[in-house]
Amino acid sequence: MSDLLAKLYPGHLQTLQQHADAALARGGFEHLLIASGVPRYQFLDDRPYPFAVNPHFKHWLPVTKAPGSWIAYTPGQKPKLIYLQPQDYWHVVPEAPAGYWVEHFDIVVIRESDHAVAHLPKNLARCAIIGEDNAAVGAIKPDNPPAVLNYLHWQRAYKTDYELAMLRVASKLGARAHRAAEAAFRAGHSEYDINTAYLNAVHETENELPYSNIIALNQHGAVLHYTDLNRAPPAHADSFLIDAGANFHGYASDITRTYAAAQAEEFQILIAAVDKAQRSFVEKVKKGQDYAALHIHAHHALASILREQNFIRLSAEAAVETGVSSAFFPHGLGHMLGLQVHDVGGFQKDDSGGTIAKPPGHPYLRFTRTLEPRMVTTIEPGIYFIDMLLAELKNKPQSKDINWDKVDKFRRYGGIRIEDDVVCTERAPENLTRDAFAAA
Repeated sequence: MSDLLAKLYPGHLQTLQQHADAALARGGFEHLLIASGVPRYQFLDDRPYPFAVNPHFKHWLPVTKAPGSWIAYTPGQKPKLIYLQPQDYWHVVPEAPAGYWVEHFDIVVIRESDHAVAHLPKNLARCAIIGEDNAAVGAIKPDNPPAVLNYLHWQRAYKTDYELAMLRVASKLGARAHRAAEAAFRAGHSEYDINTAYLNAVHETENELPYSNIIALNQHGAVLHYTDLNRAPPAHADSFLIDAGANFHGYASDITRTYAAAQAEEFQILIAAVDKAQRSFVEKVKKGQDYAALHIHAHHALASILREQNFIRLSAEAAVETGVSSAFFPHGLGHMLGLQVHDVGGFQKDDSGGTIAKPPGHPYLRFTRTLEPRMVTTIEPGIYFIDMLLAELKNKPQSKDINWDKVDKFRRYGGIRIEDDVVCTERAPENLTRDAFAAA
């Protein structure tokens, strides 16, 4: 893998430099400074929150555990890495820079964070400084100029070959761990123990994962971001929803699967229908596809499933128009993926900024741009039986067109979500997740 990344990295870096040149010109700046970030401490305590590196920093190089470091780039010059390697016996000190990327940077090692000032440009008015406010050193304070960020965030949607290679590995790691979690579910383990099986298989700590795992048995699947992890297994585990990813050099996978126990055949039938629909949505990840329109299409398809399986008596069109479909599918179809799980730029109108509005009645959609080659998106439809939303639906005129006996029978299963990570290409979409499961 290192040989492949070494081959692809120079082209990736060249692309980033071209984007930085254009972004700096847009903002009227001469230098780009990127802070890796520093840990934040809990209120009234000396205990830090888990460190999360600035995504702009890890975009340039595969370093995620070097707080207090900086990248300085001036068009036409070799980028510089100011690398904090403190003298410290309380914590593990970051290892010396090494690997396929080091030859492409001028590297300066510092022992204290404020020593970075001596190695950064002096004319701060000509610097675009990207980072969190607490990353400031001396007079060097992140200002995150919108003209620069808007351009960089727009371009981040288009993944380089190097980035796609990273994402493929992240998908393989996640798929391997998903297999282990499914096996733990089949063996009757608790949510906590299923999560432990996942961590053991992915070989990452909870803080290293791209997001907190969702490990939900039975009705817990109706809580979209369920992370409580019951220690005791339920008396009867009828269903299992797992939403969990992996990290590889700062790039994320985001995978969701839903499983039915052997005795829950009726639920397996519904899972199979959602899976078939999900695959059809993946096939539409093509150049020129309006993602918001794809989200609405998914609502119609899922409403058709609800009608075919006798949960509702309305037509699919009426279910979408009246909001009934949203009671069963209340979140967005997906989002952009890359350096962040919910990657930036999903609503951006163009490289200068602006916003493409979400469709009315769909406030939780995270992606409204038109798909283009090299974009990576998730496709994650779902059908859920959420008590709060069903109670609201009972008070609407459409309540008479709901088969409440069947809906109530399915509440114990919680819900279904199936999520793949998909690359838009010039031809057929590349399904990173299905490919990874096939390899696993």
